[in-house]
Amino acid sequence: QVQLVESGGGSVQTGGSLTLSCGVSGYVVVGWFRQAPGKKREGVATINTLSLGTNYADSVKGRFTISRDNGENTKTVYLQMNNLQPEDTAMYYCAAKRGYGLSLLSANYDEWGQGTQVTVSS
Repeated sequence: QVQLVESGGGSVQTGGSLTLSCGVSGYVVVGWFRQAPGKKREGVATINTLSLGTNYADSVKGRFTISRDNGENTKTVYLQMNNLQPEDTAMYYCAAKRGYGLSLLSANYDEWGQGTQVTVSS
C-alpha cells in the first residue's frame, strides 16, 4: 500500500528558504504540486527516482531543486526551495504516478499526500 507523508512546510519571509520532504514507496516518479486559494493545482517539479531525471515548472527553475534519498524500503523526495517569493505561497502536495514519464500534470498522478502549507510574507 502506497503512502505519501509530507513534512517541512512553514512561514518565511521573501528571499527565504524551505525544504519539503516526502516519504514514498512503491513508485518511481514522484512530483511536487501546489495550489493557492482560488487557483488551479499546478505542477512544480518531478523526479524519476531511478534515473534521477527531473522536470521543473518555468516559474521555479533556478530556485527550486528536487532530489531523493533511497532508504531501505522507503524513498524520501525533497523539494529545496530558495529565494521564495509571495507568489510561492500555497499548499504543497507530494504525489506519485505509475510509469516513468516526468509529467507535471496533476491528472497523471495516482497517489497524493495530505499537503503542507508554505507561506511567504513580503
